[in-house]
Amino acid sequence: MTITVTTLDNGLRVATDAMEDARSVSLGVFVGAGTRNERPEINGVSHLLEHMAFKGTRRRSARAIAEEIETVGGHLNAYTSRESTVYVARVLKENTSLALDILGDILQHSVFDESELELERNVVLQEIGQCNDTPDDIIFDHFQARAYPDQAMGRPILGLPHLVSAFSRDSLGSYMAENYAPGRMVVVAAGDVDHGEFAALVAAAFDSLGPGEAPAPEQARYAGGHMHSEKPLEQLHLVLGFEGVPAVDPDYYALSVFSGILGGGMSSRLFQEVREKRGLVYTIASFTSSYADSGLLGVYAGAAADKGGELLPVICDEIKALGGNVTGDELSRARAQARAGLLMSQESVPSRCEQLGTQMLVYGRPIPLDEITARIDAVDREAVSRMAARLLASAPTFVTLGPSGMDLPADVTTLLS
Repeated sequence: MTITVTTLDNGLRVATDAMEDARSVSLGVFVGAGTRNERPEINGVSHLLEHMAFKGTRRRSARAIAEEIETVGGHLNAYTSRESTVYVARVLKENTSLALDILGDILQHSVFDESELELERNVVLQEIGQCNDTPDDIIFDHFQARAYPDQAMGRPILGLPHLVSAFSRDSLGSYMAENYAPGRMVVVAAGDVDHGEFAALVAAAFDSLGPGEAPAPEQARYAGGHMHSEKPLEQLHLVLGFEGVPAVDPDYYALSVFSGILGGGMSSRLFQEVREKRGLVYTIASFTSSYADSGLLGVYAGAAADKGGELLPVICDEIKALGGNVTGDELSRARAQARAGLLMSQESVPSRCEQLGTQMLVYGRPIPLDEITARIDAVDREAVSRMAARLLASAPTFVTLGPSGMDLPADVTTLLS
């Protein structure tokens, strides 16, 4: 594995991960701008922009973009998150130049045609509707909104229908000009790639990207609290969570191991106690989210509407108990899961590209595998206990979605004390 990083004259960073046995190249443009960079009146513009980037440039129509990449057997994709927007391609080595040319074209010369905008706006509105109709999707938006109220970090990635309906091509262009600055972007490739050749291709493909600085997003302010949304469903959906840690926090891997022991698989405490022993749920799992300046740990469960009163105290008891009685077997298993997931991902060209791009955005440098595995292996009982104390010291965030009349405890804080 050979990772090399170059910074071009305009401030755009280029990073490559050469894989000796690879036959393809995964490449992407990672932009450090997402939902948390949006003002309230343009919530959802990052996501709509991601869609519209593929809808035509000065040189290519939307159909031409699709046909050019698929003619060589490649594919394009993109996604938006709270802190980033990513545009990716996968091709054979000989088509790397074409893929870069297309990515450079859509990110510098998109025209945001009004007719295409109207069509894509309708697509996004349907996407929002589908999300709202899917309880185990929308519950996480509710959780984020309650954890970070009245701020960009808590707003939905897809945006709100009335805002999306009002976006103009100027809305997209202004947001892109303000936030797609080279210092906030990195072009990454993994696979059958030569760094010098790739850097030269990037310089040519992004020659219209001038130097500039993008404004910093507002500081995240975790609050917590309780929110119930009534909906005529057969099941209760709930998420209980706490303030976690930022991605750069020394306890980042301790949080990951804590989550693995709590609800990271079929051997986890929650799965064994709640599903296998008591049969209270079909699905239960813990998860973590780490941002530049904050983070979350949460537990999601879906259960019969009349099981909430029994389910929630059990979850709270398991969270409280975990900090004080971690076994050596649990610790070894959770560390092994984290380590194996990391190492197995090294066999995938797209995963290597994704990992490198994320590291460059979050840490500003590639993180060697040995450094990551050493930090995972260093997580001990003391670290897990410390993490438990940090979590329980924060105000809980508890959100539920389901029918009226559910038997739920009125005060989660009491159950956690």
